[in-house]
Amino acid sequence: MSKFIILTDSTTDLPEHIAQELKLHVMPLKFNLDGKEYMNYLDNRALDPTEFFEKLKNGAKPTTSQVNPEEYVETLTPILKSGQDVLILAFSSALSGTFNSARIAAEELRETFKDRKIMLLDTKAASLGEGLIVYLTAKEAMDKKLTIEETYEFASKLAPTVAHWFTVDDISHLVRGGRVSKVAGFIATVANIKPILHVSDEGKLISRHKAIGRKRAVKGLFEEMQKTAKPGKQTVFISHANALEDANKLAEMIKEHFDVEFLLINTLGPVIGAHAGHGTLALFFIGQNR
Repeated sequence: MSKFIILTDSTTDLPEHIAQELKLHVMPLKFNLDGKEYMNYLDNRALDPTEFFEKLKNGAKPTTSQVNPEEYVETLTPILKSGQDVLILAFSSALSGTFNSARIAAEELRETFKDRKIMLLDTKAASLGEGLIVYLTAKEAMDKKLTIEETYEFASKLAPTVAHWFTVDDISHLVRGGRVSKVAGFIATVANIKPILHVSDEGKLISRHKAIGRKRAVKGLFEEMQKTAKPGKQTVFISHANALEDANKLAEMIKEHFDVEFLLINTLGPVIGAHAGHGTLALFFIGQNR
């Protein structure tokens, strides 16, 4: 049986130590802030997240860029040369061109490495939602010594069940990214409305509810889990943008009401954070559907 590696991208927002434990290969996306380009590494070596989100709070407007096909080819070539196959679990194609870059690279490399397998899955997920899919898939593959085909099948069935719910503290970043209209953004700001959004089955950001004030928005995330979580043990991921206190409050509510096998809290990465903004709080869990 051929060995294979799981390759993903830095929008998983997983902690570096977990990526290492699971032997993941992680492609970093890029972000540009104040005229300087940075790599979005999982260990945040390029820029401390606290500093990044403080800059956003003070009016900075970063931009982001996808992994291009040439970067995938450069990364994948030595892996394939070593005799290993590759399973790529990619950032939602509805939010980034990264999956398409991986697809283009895979098509090119299959011509050169005809004996190797390159399998791709569009997770239709983002941040620790993508991270939860990658984490559970890699863990399953290691624990049960799955083949690349079995691992792909596991991830394919898992991805549509990983629920993504989040709220933002500053709606201006969603307005700037075209996710919310300027008029709706203005009204929300004046009325202290905090939108509750999720990532759809197609991997798109969808506004679902509105809460008056931050406390109700945090509770709203918990209530969505109450309504839609799959029964039984849960692995729960929470990401935040300089909102650790709210993340801990949300985690406490969840632990009191659910059978939590593992709960992870981590900082939102700068690529996702550039579009969501300072104060974002996001919840990811296994749902009866997404």
